[in-house]
Amino acid sequence: MKRLFSNALAIGGLLVGSALPLSSLAQDKVLNIYSARHYPGDAQLYAGFTQATGIQIKRVDADDAGILQRLKAEGSASPADVILLVDASRLWRAEIDGLFSPVQSKLLDAAIPQHLRGKASPEGTPWFGFSTRARVVVYSRARVPRNNVDTYEELADPKNKGLLCTRSGSHPYNLSLFGAVTEHLGAAAAETWLQGLVNNMARKPVGGDTDQIKAVASGECGVALTNTYYLARLMRSDKPEDRAVMDKVGVVFPNQASWGTHMNIAGGGVARYAKNSGYAVQFLEYLASPQAQAYFADGNNEWPVAKGVKMGNPVLESMSGGGFKSETIPVSVVGMNQVKVQQMLDRVGYK
Repeated sequence: MKRLFSNALAIGGLLVGSALPLSSLAQDKVLNIYSARHYPGDAQLYAGFTQATGIQIKRVDADDAGILQRLKAEGSASPADVILLVDASRLWRAEIDGLFSPVQSKLLDAAIPQHLRGKASPEGTPWFGFSTRARVVVYSRARVPRNNVDTYEELADPKNKGLLCTRSGSHPYNLSLFGAVTEHLGAAAAETWLQGLVNNMARKPVGGDTDQIKAVASGECGVALTNTYYLARLMRSDKPEDRAVMDKVGVVFPNQASWGTHMNIAGGGVARYAKNSGYAVQFLEYLASPQAQAYFADGNNEWPVAKGVKMGNPVLESMSGGGFKSETIPVSVVGMNQVKVQQMLDRVGYK
């Protein structure tokens, strides 16, 4: 871990068109980042990199799909040095489309678990995961017994008919979960499960994860799926209405007796046509440092992934009861299943 600290670079949270007062030396050192991360807490993450290295950050923000489209359109003329994405299916898609440049880094190989990386080749690894979010079940304390929803499979059980709410089945967070379930159950059983989810819907899929949590609290739904950082935001809020929501819902980390709770991933890699590839590798190595991992945990309520790094977020610790069993299937497998899953969703009518 000593080297992780020594490589601590942190970033200068520059949006397009903004500027930081840097030395004349720093003006010659620039890193161009295309980022799907739009979290306020990341400003400190970026600022630390610039302070430690003198490398100025220029960042283009868009959603994952927009970034992938832009990179394809720009081709070899793209100024991007680093690509940051926030979903397993998008990372896999970028890898398949050849948008990353393989990286060789002993530091990253030692710090990032193998199942949270892209598929390695003799040239290197295309991308690395730097933080995770658990996809958990939220249930109404007043309406639903906890033991009725302690596995993903039970969400499709008739005992939960008319209770389930979710965002769109085709949203990347759900595609990743469904891709993982398909890997665990097999395609035929997974499609039957998806049909069961549709049969148990309290309403058509609508809104984001926070909307699902609030719908459970209001009584519109009895159970829903959400990523943990949405829950943590409500738990850390000083608004009485947010605290009231959390008083009415319970949280389950599913499948603790089997394969473990599904983990979505945020990560990144060096862009295929990076002009500043050395700075880009430095930045990725920084993201695995204890300093940066702490920003992920405290700044955006994500679980750090670098080996040996402690959590440091009491809200997440409280939510998970101090620990839980997480899924460990390779992210690439989840990504490969997404086309198959989308076809299943179309067949069962899961919008």
